[in-house]
Amino acid sequence: MSSSLTVLRTLGNHSFAEIGVPSAVEISKARGLVVVGGDLGYLQWSGCGTAQDRWRRYRVGVYGTDDLRCRWVVESRWPVHSLAFHPTLPVVAIGTGAYDGGYSFEGELLLLNLRSGQLTSVLRGAREVLHVAWQSQWALRVVVAPPDDEEFDEAHTHGFEVVIERFDWSDVARGSVRQDELSGQWIAFERRTEQEVAGQGVEALAALAGEPWWEPRRQVWDVHGLPDGRVLACLDGVLAQSWLPDGRLEWCVPDEEGGRQLVVRSGGLDAWVNIDRWQARWTGTEWVTEPPLVARVSLADGKLLGSLPVGFAAALTTRDDGWLMLRSTGRDRRDAQPAALVSPAEQAPKAHVPLGEFDLVNHPFTIRRSRQLLALQGDTREPWRNKWVVAVDPAGPDSESAVRRLFPLDWETQPHRHLFGGPGIEVGTEEARDLVHAGSVHNSAGSFPEQAFVVRRSLSNGAARWVFTTDYPATALDGNEDTVYAAFNSGELVALRASDGAVLWRQQLDIDGQPAVALSLTLLGPGRLLIGTVDGRILDCSVADSADH
Repeated sequence: MSSSLTVLRTLGNHSFAEIGVPSAVEISKARGLVVVGGDLGYLQWSGCGTAQDRWRRYRVGVYGTDDLRCRWVVESRWPVHSLAFHPTLPVVAIGTGAYDGGYSFEGELLLLNLRSGQLTSVLRGAREVLHVAWQSQWALRVVVAPPDDEEFDEAHTHGFEVVIERFDWSDVARGSVRQDELSGQWIAFERRTEQEVAGQGVEALAALAGEPWWEPRRQVWDVHGLPDGRVLACLDGVLAQSWLPDGRLEWCVPDEEGGRQLVVRSGGLDAWVNIDRWQARWTGTEWVTEPPLVARVSLADGKLLGSLPVGFAAALTTRDDGWLMLRSTGRDRRDAQPAALVSPAEQAPKAHVPLGEFDLVNHPFTIRRSRQLLALQGDTREPWRNKWVVAVDPAGPDSESAVRRLFPLDWETQPHRHLFGGPGIEVGTEEARDLVHAGSVHNSAGSFPEQAFVVRRSLSNGAARWVFTTDYPATALDGNEDTVYAAFNSGELVALRASDGAVLWRQQLDIDGQPAVALSLTLLGPGRLLIGTVDGRILDCSVADSADH
C-alpha cells in the first residue's frame, strides 16, 4: 500500500526537536556528534488521558555537531540519566531508569550502535543505571541503584559502583549482563532533580545551536486553519499562537502550562482557549494550583479579551451552530459540577446540565463537525460503568430533560467488556447521520493486540456499520464524507474510507526521515491536513483523495 501523505512545510521547527526536554547531553568533538536523552512528556491533560496507554515518552537522539541534523532517534522505556561514547567503537552507552514510587529501582543499560541505529538492552532484568563512563575500550564503569529501597539503607542517595568488562562492546547480546555482575562498592551518589538536569541540558543545547534563547517545544494539543490561511495552535507552555500563510510566527501568548483546546467563535474574530490548570506550583511556603481558565483570545493579535466565568476545570465540546459545552473535569466527586452551556453570541454560561462525574480515560468524547452536543454519561454511583452516548439540548425545557440518551458506548453485548472514550466526527446525509469515533477496550491484565478501534455507528440506534482495530490508542481524528483520518500514539497515520472503513493507506509519520507522533490534526479541505506533533511542530500536509485509490 503506497504512502499518500506528504509534508509540504513545517512550522515551529527547531533544533533537537525529536527529544523534547533534555535530560542528558554528551558531545564527541572527534566524531562530530552529540547524543541527547530527553522527554517528550505525557499524552494526557485534565480533560483527556486516552492516548497515554502504551506511550513511551523518553527518547535518545544522535545529531551532527556541524549541521545539528538528526541521524538517529530511538525510544527509551525509562528516563535517560547518563551517556558515554566508546573510546574507539561506534557505540554509545546509555544509563536509564527510575524509582517505581513504592519499592523498586528499575531501568536499563542500553548500547546504541552509531552506524546502524540499533539499540540493545544488555541487562538481564531491570535495574536503574545512574551513571556510565568508559574506563578503557573493554571496561565500562557504571553506578547502579540498589534493586529496591526496602533492604538498603540510603537507597535514594547511594548506589553500587561497578566495572563491567567485555572484549567487544559492539557485539554484546541482549540481556547478557547478569544481575550478579552489578555488585560493587557502595558509594554516595547525588541524584539531581528533573529541573536541574533539564536546565543543564537546555544550556548545553543552546550553546550548540548558537541560540541563547533556545527552549524545547512540546505537545501541540490543538491546531486549526483559519479562512485567511493562517494557522492557529495551542501547545504545552503556549496559551495560543498564530502563524502567517508565509510560515512566519505572527503572535504567541506564553503560559506556564498551556492551551489544550481551541474553539474559533462565530465571525472568526476571536477564539475560546481551554488552558490546563492541574499542576501544583510551589510558592516557597505552600503548593498551589492556579484557578481554571477558558480565555477569549483575539485572532488579530493574541490579546486576551476576557474569560468564561465557570469556576471549574472543563473539557470543551462544540456544535456546528456555535454552541459550546464545558464539562467539569474535577477529579474528586466533590468537584463535579453540571456542564455549562454557552450560546454562540454569549460570553457567559446560559444554562447548566448535570452529566455526572468525569474521568480522563472513560469520558473524553470530543466530537467535531457535529450537529449535536455529544457526551458520555455513566451510572450515577459508578460513572465509569455502563456509559451511554448522550445528546445535550440547550433548548431543553429543564436541565434534566436536556440530556437525551442515544445508545450505549459499547455496540457489542460481551459481558464485562469495558470501553474508554476518544475523539470523533459526525458524518452522513440529512436523512441518516452517523458518528465515527475512536476508543479502546480496557483490560485489567494489561495491553493486548487490537485493543484500540475506530468505529462508524448510526446515530439513530448506535449500530456499528464498520470497525477498524489496531494496537495503539488514537490521539486525534478528523475527516469528511469520503475519508476518515486517524492518528495513533505509535506514530502511525491511517486513512479509512468513510463508507466501509477500508484502509486506503497507512504510514508512520516522519519529519526529515525521523519518526514523529501526531497529537492533533485538522482536515483543512480536500487533500490538506494540518498535524500538530508531540514534539511541538505543526505540519502542513497534502494527502491523496480517496477517489484516487
